[in-house]
Amino acid sequence: MTRKSLRPNLNQIRTWVRQGRTDAWIAHQLEVTVQQIGAFKREQELAADGEAPADEVDLRASDDEAIAAELEAEAARRAEEEAEAARKAEEEAAAKEAAGESEDDAPGADAAPAPKRRARRGGRRRKSQQPFEGTFDHGDEGYGLWLDPGVEDDPIYAEHWAGHRSVEVTVEEDQIVIRRAGGDADAS
Repeated sequence: MTRKSLRPNLNQIRTWVRQGRTDAWIAHQLEVTVQQIGAFKREQELAADGEAPADEVDLRASDDEAIAAELEAEAARRAEEEAEAARKAEEEAAAKEAAGESEDDAPGADAAPAPKRRARRGGRRRKSQQPFEGTFDHGDEGYGLWLDPGVEDDPIYAEHWAGHRSVEVTVEEDQIVIRRAGGDADAS
C-alpha cells in the first residue's frame, strides 16, 4: 500500500494535536494509519498527546459532554412519552370505570369489578398487512400479472389464492379488479 503524504494537512494536524485529538481520531479523519500519524508527528516535531497547551480547549471532553447531553435528552424524551402514555391509560381506565359505575348502581356495587374481557383477535375477514408490488405485463403472447415473490408468504394468499385459479377481471378507469371466478365453488 502506498503511503499517503500528510504534508498538505500539516496545519490541520497541528491544530488537532493542540486540541488534544488522539492519533486514532486524526488517522480516521485523514484515512491513514495510526502509525503514519505517529511518524508524521515525530518528523514535524509536533506536541505529544498529553502536551496540549493550557490555553487550548480539550475537545475530547467537550465531545463526551455533548454525547452525554444527547443521551440525557433522549432519556428525558422517553420518560415524557411513557408518562403521557400512562396518563392516557389512567384516563381511559377512569372513563371506563365511571361508565361501569353508572350502570351498576344496584346494591353490591362495591364488590370487585368483573375481569375485563379480552378482545378477540382476527376473524373471518382478514386484510393483508401490507400491499405488495406487481407488474402488469403487455407481452407479445398476451397479458400477465407478475406479483412480488413476498406474496407467497402472506397467509391470506396461501389460504385462498395459492395454485392455479380461474379469475374474472374487471377493467375500470382507475383500477383493475381480479376476483375468483365462479364464486366459492373452487375454494375447496
